Amino acid sequence: MALRIETVTIDAEDPVSLARFWSEALGWEWREDEDGDVWVEPGGDNPDLGLVRPLLFLEVPEAKSTKNRLHLDLTPDDQAAEVERLRGLGATPVSVGQIGDEDWVVLADLEGNEFCVLSAP
Repeated sequence: MALRIETVTIDAEDPVSLARFWSEALGWEWREDEDGDVWVEPGGDNPDLGLVRPLLFLEVPEAKSTKNRLHLDLTPDDQAAEVERLRGLGATPVSVGQIGDEDWVVLADLEGNEFCVLSAP
């Protein structure tokens, strides 16, 4: 039997705000379905269409309380420019134990979910 990942699901206190952040961050589209679930996925002629799975944001009553056990690693064309752009969208720098000579930058989204911006390839 084969398995594949259908979605990456993220709990959120405010799914719409978080989806809008990730939509802007990734250049993807966001939508809310009839059940109130909020999706972020590549659309139209986006080169990611069909290559990656969507993000699904589900409303939960509690706030995030500890470091993520799973996070996204993002590959930019220009790390410094992307970090600055993401900070402009509301991302904040966070420490998850870095020692200072890493070639990635750790940020957190609007609800504190950590993610890494890797160095350019």
